Amino acid sequence: MIKVEHLVKTFGTTKAVDDISFEVNAGETLALLGTSGCGKTTTLKVLNRLIEPDSGTISINGKNIQQQSPEALRRGIGYVLQNNGLFPHYTVAENIAIVPALLKWDKAKTDKRVNELLEKLHLSKDYFNAYPNQLSGGQQQRIGLARALAADPPLLLMDEPFGALDNVTRTKIHHEFKDLDELKRKTIIIVTHDVQEAFELADRIALMDKGKIVQIGSPADLLFNPANDFVKDFLKEQHLQLELKTIKLIDVWEYLPESGKKTNDSQIASTAGIWEALDSYKFYPRESINILNLKNKEVRSVTFNQLMSAYSHYKNSQPHE
Repeated sequence: MIKVEHLVKTFGTTKAVDDISFEVNAGETLALLGTSGCGKTTTLKVLNRLIEPDSGTISINGKNIQQQSPEALRRGIGYVLQNNGLFPHYTVAENIAIVPALLKWDKAKTDKRVNELLEKLHLSKDYFNAYPNQLSGGQQQRIGLARALAADPPLLLMDEPFGALDNVTRTKIHHEFKDLDELKRKTIIIVTHDVQEAFELADRIALMDKGKIVQIGSPADLLFNPANDFVKDFLKEQHLQLELKTIKLIDVWEYLPESGKKTNDSQIASTAGIWEALDSYKFYPRESINILNLKNKEVRSVTFNQLMSAYSHYKNSQPHE
């Protein structure tokens, strides 16, 4: 859906974006990950022409973005800011309805869409006429997301969208983000400096440094096949936790024991990560958990030690560790 070729943007003597190229498939979530000043936000803003590049080309759905006006381009792109960017003198409904108003939707259609998004984002309709300063930080961020989704754009750009939230609120919104049907149909590019966030939300990650993409690939690619020492060092401190979140139960299925007493407890799907399964032992104290293989509907009941043994066997079987 998006094709970026040889993109360059210089500020003074600094190359903020230094000849980068990448593609994003329709329906994919790509995270631009890196420390402050690596060029990730500049890259994002070039995509909707908030910043004009020095050179390079960007195509969205096969069309060069320079061949359409910035205003027309942006109406087809949702944009979510770190500080939510809500207008304080507009009500929640008015904030969400900004793009529909530009598109000249009638009031009934607009109100229906606003109420639909409030419900999907777990916000009471009582907030319809509220103002941003009457909302919590998490609620404001949900309204910012609703505004970006209002006209149902196929592409969503998100610039550190959860960076201003506390850890508990951020974790909760991450779960909502992954479960929201509206987002499963979108192509999303998210800028973040949070490694855990990138690994949790993205299908692929572009790790950037000094205006260049050092490596682009799936979370597993970066973990198990790092391109160089920079990638290794960037992930080193959180490597174990990232592994446990990235490796799915289905990956270790062949190493799980087939025997084991099935409990009456609920089942955890094989698409979940090992980290999520470990949480089940911690938060719901039990000797074993039931894992449901979504492919063949088989259920295996495993203890903590059996799960960790399967994880160890899987790791040892990987050729590129």
